[in-house]
Amino acid sequence: MSTSDLPMPELPTPVPPRRRTRQVHVGPVAVGGDAPVSVQSMTTTVTADVDATLQQIAALTAAGCQIVRVAVPTQDDAEALPAIAAKAQIPVIADIHFQPKYVFAAIDAGCAAVRVNPGNIKKFDDKIKEIAKAASDAKVPIRIGVNAGSLDKRLLAKYGKATPEALVESALWECSLFEEHGFSDLKVSVKHHDPVTMVRAYELLADACEYPLHLGVTEAGPLLQGTIKSAVAFGTLLNRGIGDTIRVSLSAPPVEEVKAGISILESCGLRQRRLEIVSCPSCGRAQVDVHTLAEKVAAALDGLPYPLRVAVMGCVVNGPGEAREADLGVSCGNGKGQIFRKGEVITTVPESKIVETLVEEALRLGESLAAEDERSPGRKAVI
Repeated sequence: MSTSDLPMPELPTPVPPRRRTRQVHVGPVAVGGDAPVSVQSMTTTVTADVDATLQQIAALTAAGCQIVRVAVPTQDDAEALPAIAAKAQIPVIADIHFQPKYVFAAIDAGCAAVRVNPGNIKKFDDKIKEIAKAASDAKVPIRIGVNAGSLDKRLLAKYGKATPEALVESALWECSLFEEHGFSDLKVSVKHHDPVTMVRAYELLADACEYPLHLGVTEAGPLLQGTIKSAVAFGTLLNRGIGDTIRVSLSAPPVEEVKAGISILESCGLRQRRLEIVSCPSCGRAQVDVHTLAEKVAAALDGLPYPLRVAVMGCVVNGPGEAREADLGVSCGNGKGQIFRKGEVITTVPESKIVETLVEEALRLGESLAAEDERSPGRKAVI
């Protein structure tokens, strides 16, 4: 088959224009302006354990994470930052609570950015001038990270609870203090555990400033619940052009946060899809265990770096049509599977051979795409 028969999957209908913001650089990663939305995560290791932290950062990098945050609650953690910042494959952000001195330590350590929580840091306002000068001299951006669970007590007294207005007022107040000292290399987040409150806070913030925004539903929950809450909130905002970086905060391994974040961006049309599995939900017509088969196909093709759409269908109603529309597909029935490639039936195999056959064909198509990339340097298989 000619590689001309392998068109690149098109992006979905374009989302509304991105909100125009200032741009900052977190190491080599541009944030805001016309830069793509980036995916972040945070390590769960004790930062002072340099080897364990670097191993987790390597796993996150392999999963597609672009920026990583590490917690710095102790002096030992601060002292580990130079080694971590120097050896990590992606930019490292130091997450600072309670102690302003760790902000200076992170800047001196070579961290690509610093996140500060104004509601937690004691005497934070009194240190703004010094922090602004140190960050400016080192060209290190700062994220003002406001959380519902650590809102400034003055604003809690004013609003009664962490309302969207309270979160936004906190963030803009702290930004204004940096601006007074000529420092505007800022990005901002106003996180809340409730997606509705979080969305409203970011809408208000987007209307009130030009800073790049980091999206997050804080304490989103376990894998399924947290992914759903984040997808609803991020999808709402991203499809309104709001958001420049994202983190899916899950009670799960950090790599799962990255996978979820990438999938959300792909589903919003903000990243070119890589592997996409199209599979039916199953019903009484199905003559195969579609759930298990789809999981086996997804696991076997996990990590495939080519933009292929693979359909796994369980009956003759929608099966042949969906299989023909995909790059690869299988329509199952009577213990067999018809294998489709680019709309044509190429073979029929026993059910036990379906996964193996789809993997073989996926690799063939992927190799064709890679060969085409080498012949056409301007063409990229994955964006």
